[in-house]
Amino acid sequence: MASMSHNLLLFCLYEPYLVSSVYSANDVPINVPINVTKHFSFLDFSLTNNSRLVHDLKLLGNAKFSNEKGSLQIPNESQETDIRHQAGRGLYSFPFCLLDPITKTPASFQTTFSFQLHNLSTNSDLSDYGGGSGLTFIIVPDEFTVGRPGPWLGMLNDVCENDYKAVAIEFDTRKNLEFGDPNDNHVGINLGSIVSTKIINVSGVGVSLKDGFVHNAWVDYDGPRRRIDIRLGLANEEVYPIKPIFSEFMDLSPYLNEYMFVGFLASTGNHTQIHNILSWNFTSNSQAFLRYPSSETCQGKIMLENTTETIAATDKNSNRNKTPRSFLIFVATVVWALVVLVGFYFISKHRRSVYKSRTSTEEDIHRPRPPNKPRRFAFSAISSLTRSFSEIEVLGSDTRGVYYRGKLSNGSQVAVKRFSTEFLSTHGSDKKRLLKEIKVINHVRHPNLLPIRGWCQDNNEIIAVNDFVPNGSLDKWLFGAGVPPWTRRFKVIKDVADGLSFLHSKQLAHKNMKCSSVFLDVSFRAVLGDFGFVLLGAESKQFEAVVCNGADVFEFGVIVLEVIGGRPTVEETDEGNSEERNLLDFAWNLHETDE
Repeated sequence: MASMSHNLLLFCLYEPYLVSSVYSANDVPINVPINVTKHFSFLDFSLTNNSRLVHDLKLLGNAKFSNEKGSLQIPNESQETDIRHQAGRGLYSFPFCLLDPITKTPASFQTTFSFQLHNLSTNSDLSDYGGGSGLTFIIVPDEFTVGRPGPWLGMLNDVCENDYKAVAIEFDTRKNLEFGDPNDNHVGINLGSIVSTKIINVSGVGVSLKDGFVHNAWVDYDGPRRRIDIRLGLANEEVYPIKPIFSEFMDLSPYLNEYMFVGFLASTGNHTQIHNILSWNFTSNSQAFLRYPSSETCQGKIMLENTTETIAATDKNSNRNKTPRSFLIFVATVVWALVVLVGFYFISKHRRSVYKSRTSTEEDIHRPRPPNKPRRFAFSAISSLTRSFSEIEVLGSDTRGVYYRGKLSNGSQVAVKRFSTEFLSTHGSDKKRLLKEIKVINHVRHPNLLPIRGWCQDNNEIIAVNDFVPNGSLDKWLFGAGVPPWTRRFKVIKDVADGLSFLHSKQLAHKNMKCSSVFLDVSFRAVLGDFGFVLLGAESKQFEAVVCNGADVFEFGVIVLEVIGGRPTVEETDEGNSEERNLLDFAWNLHETDE
C-alpha cells in the first residue's frame, strides 16, 4: 500500500537558542535559527493504491502513471502518437526551500528512488549508439517548463535564459560526443546546462544502466559543507552501498532559487526508451529564523520624529538667511553639472551605437552555451566557414538569396542562406521584421521543421544559418533521374503536413512553401526549411498576417500535386506540348474529362 506523508514539518528548538531569548532593552534583535525538515515518500505510483497522486505530482509533456507497473512512466507508449522525439516530466506539486536568500547557504537534501530503463529501439543501424537518452533527477525553478527532446533530455528549451537555475543528475544511456559523453553508461551532474559539469563512468563500478534491471539511486547533499554523495546499486541486492560512486565538494547555491521544484524528466529522440520510476523518497533540511521583537517603543519613535522635525525647522530658518549670491552660485553649479552629464550621456550613447553590433556579436560568440543552441554569428565567422562565400560551396539559389555549404568548428555542416541585396533593398523597411521573424523561428522545434542554428546581422547583411541535410531538397529527388516509390512520397506529404500544421498552431507561417524548401534527412524523413520570413508582394504587415497562412495552404496543395504527379508545376517542354507546360492546368483538364 502506498503511503504519503504530506509536508511534514519538524521544528527543532535547541536549548542554547532558548537561553539567548533573555536580553536587555539595549540589545540588538536576535535571529534565532530553527531546523526545518520536509519529507515525502512514494512507495509506488499506482493510482489504485494512492488516489492523491494526481494532486501530489504534476505531469508535464508525455508522461503517465502506470497502474500495471506501479510506476511514473516517461514516455506514454499507450498513446497512438509516435514516442520518438518526446519529452516528459513528473514533478512534486509543492516547492521546497532549498536556499537561504540572506546567507546564500543551500539546504541539505536526501533522495532515494528506484528506476528501470527499457530500450525499444530495434533498428540495427542504431545499435552502435545504445538505447535512449536515459533518466534525469531534476531540481528546477518552475513547474511548467518542458525541455527539448533527444539529447537535451527534456531539461532545457530555447526559451530558457542563459542563467536558468537548474540542477540535474542524469543517468545517461546514450553517447553524445557533442556533449562530451565518455560512453553510453554514465552518470552526469548538470548545473544550469545540458553539458555535464561532472561525469561518472559507472561501467567501472560494475553497473549497467540499460540492462533492464531495477536500480536504486541515493543522492545526499550536505548544504552547509557543500558536499554531494551519489550511490548506485541493484534493487534486488537491498544493500546500502558503503562507497559512493561520486563524492566531492560542489556548491549548488549559484544554481538554486529560494524555492525549487524536484522531480524527474526523460526524453526520446530517434532512439526510443521507456523510463520507469518505481519509488521515491525525498527529504530536505533547511534553516529558518525567528526574529525577536526589537526594543524600539512607540515613545521612542515619537521622540525620533519630533527630533527630526526640529532639525528640519532649524535648517529651513537657516536657508532663509542665506544670501542671494550663494543661491546663484548653487544654481550655476547645478546647471554646469547637468550640462556635463548630458554631454557625457550623448557621447557614450554615440559610442554605444557605433560599437553595439560588434560588442554584442563578440559577447554572443564567446558566451558559453549548450551545443546547437541558436546564436548570433559574426559576418567574419560566416565568411570563414563558407570559404569567403566560395562558388564551390554554393548549394542553390532563388529570388531571396543564395545557399552555401559551411562547416562549423566542431565539424558539423550547416547551410548558410545569404539574402540577396535585391531582396533586402525591396524589403528594406522590413529588415527589422525580417530579423525578428528569424529569431522567432529560432525557438520553434518540431521533428518535421529544419532547426535554425543562428543568424547574422552585420555589414548590411542578413544571413540565416540552418542545419545541413545530406539528402538535399525534395525537388532533386522528384524531378531527377527517377521518381521515388509511392509509399515514400506519401510519407513525405504527411511529414510536410505535420510540420506546417505545427507551425500554424504557433501562429507562425512558412511563407516560402515549395518542393525546394522540403529537405530529406538520412532516414528520408521530410523536414520543412528555407523559411520565407516575409511574404513576397505583401504591401503591409497587416495584409501579410491575413494571407500568409492561406498562401501556405495553397502552396502545400501545389507541393502535393507535384509529389503525386512526379513533375514540377511549370515544366520545360516542347512548344507543341503547351498543355502539359503547367501541371495545375494539365491536372484540371484531366479532372474535367474524368481522367
